[in-house]
Amino acid sequence: MKIRNLVGTRFKERPADCVIDSHAFSVRGGYVKYVSNGIFSLYNPMKRITQKIEQIIREEMDSVDCQEVMFPVVLPGSLWEQSGRYESVGEELLRFTDRNDAKMVLGMTHEEAAVHLAREYGSTYANYPFSIYQIQTKFRDEARPRAGLIRVREFTMKDAYSFHTSQEDLEQYYDKMAKAYDRVFARAGIPEVISVKSDSGMIGGSVSHEYMLLVDAGEDSIVLCDECGYSANMEAADNTVDNSGSAASAELTKVYTPEQKTIEDVCNFLNSKEEESCKAVIYQKNMTDEYVVVFIRGDYEVNETKLVNLIGDKVHAAEITLESGLCAGFCGPYNQNAKAQIIYDKSLEGIENLVCGANEVDYHYTGLNIKRDLGDVEFVDVAKIKTGGICPCCGKKSIKISRGIEVGNIFQLGTKYTESMEMTYTAEDGSSKTPIMGCYGIGVGRLAASVCEAKHDDRGPIWPITIAPWQVHLCCLRVDDAECKAEAERIYAELLKDGIEVIYDDRDVRPGFMFADADLLGVPVRCVVGPKGLANGEIELATRDKSVQKQVKKEDIIAEIKNLIASLREDIYKNVK
Repeated sequence: MKIRNLVGTRFKERPADCVIDSHAFSVRGGYVKYVSNGIFSLYNPMKRITQKIEQIIREEMDSVDCQEVMFPVVLPGSLWEQSGRYESVGEELLRFTDRNDAKMVLGMTHEEAAVHLAREYGSTYANYPFSIYQIQTKFRDEARPRAGLIRVREFTMKDAYSFHTSQEDLEQYYDKMAKAYDRVFARAGIPEVISVKSDSGMIGGSVSHEYMLLVDAGEDSIVLCDECGYSANMEAADNTVDNSGSAASAELTKVYTPEQKTIEDVCNFLNSKEEESCKAVIYQKNMTDEYVVVFIRGDYEVNETKLVNLIGDKVHAAEITLESGLCAGFCGPYNQNAKAQIIYDKSLEGIENLVCGANEVDYHYTGLNIKRDLGDVEFVDVAKIKTGGICPCCGKKSIKISRGIEVGNIFQLGTKYTESMEMTYTAEDGSSKTPIMGCYGIGVGRLAASVCEAKHDDRGPIWPITIAPWQVHLCCLRVDDAECKAEAERIYAELLKDGIEVIYDDRDVRPGFMFADADLLGVPVRCVVGPKGLANGEIELATRDKSVQKQVKKEDIIAEIKNLIASLREDIYKNVK
């Protein structure tokens, strides 16, 4: 490929709407074209990158006996009604009716289609276990698309589904698939991706893990413990609290706290600690508008994912009316008579002297002892874990919070879909049983953007050799110099003959302009042919990251390029286990 023929434009200025580097380089480097909110077209460089990622994924899926299939993009709503998700999934699912007034959906995930495809084949125990996968375009009507290809509405995804006759068999395959995921990310050049415990969300299932690339631009909060290696998504991390050092029990006393509505204001006013206060966070259920009041230690925040999983309904911030019986800013658990679901977070357990609202404007209580004053209540974990918190695995105060991008996920689904969609098999003893499922996803475009986010400098991406759009970027610095032009053409022809992917810049432009384009394209090996070097019979050979930069005899240049490509590949595969 000659760069003069490459469709797309590269430019110097950073677009104002690009909040992270990978998005900015994708636009500046001629990788993507904005179409609509969360929807992009891919130019040739990004298409080449995603094709290589897809090939890596295919090879690793094939290595664990996962067979490639293809599901429809458009699915009948009746399939989603069978699973129960047609109504339970929110506005992310794009629903419409066809010309026959039949309910249809655009597939955002394909558990229902997988069960539909496998139902007849899986009718006998003799055909188990088996797994299938596809790589296909999906559509999720994401409320807040952002960061280029990191969070989009239309995306290409690999999703795989496995079917088993026992939990033990699922767990064995789950582990095998987890190792295949490790190899995918290592081959793509980001072996630093970690697996973290996660919340299953709308997919369902009892066990799930996300694969996270830890970068500052990540939109997920990842909980880590350097002491024991514990890792979890913030949404799934258990919060452990030690209240053994809290103040001794005291008399319950109502105190006047004029205009002190926030927990910070109240504690400052009373000269008390937030760690020994009880605040109320009030929600309403989306489906019924029923009030939900969460009482939690004053220095903690509610983990809404945990809350939703507990009550079985999504929530929104409450609109507190006079009829609600709730006293905004002064809500507390003692003498609480509002019609609401009351939840006590575990962070309050063991504290015998709490500050809390008195359910009366301008008044709070001091000395609240939940066990003494309210009796036995059930404490549950609905709090977000904090930096410096107690690790739920090793028990040390060693928790730290990092940012990460989710590049893949795996779920143990159990029988959530097979049971609801009436998929059964005849067991060896003749009985009818329900198979168990696993689900495994990787976003292709998101993975490409994530690699760029992790592997770049101020000038552009530094693509790993395994997924780079081309292996070699050949620059002819003086196309008006006959010797320079002839030598560049010779190298170009020989590289193509040897099956090496090369992008060739033979434009009549300034070297600075040429190198700026090369930096934006991020090709790992750069070969620069110029009259100064040729005067000594030499050609410059370098890597995009500048770790290699040397002059090579022109008669040795092809061999040196091949050796450098092989070395870069070897560096990648050192991390593939």
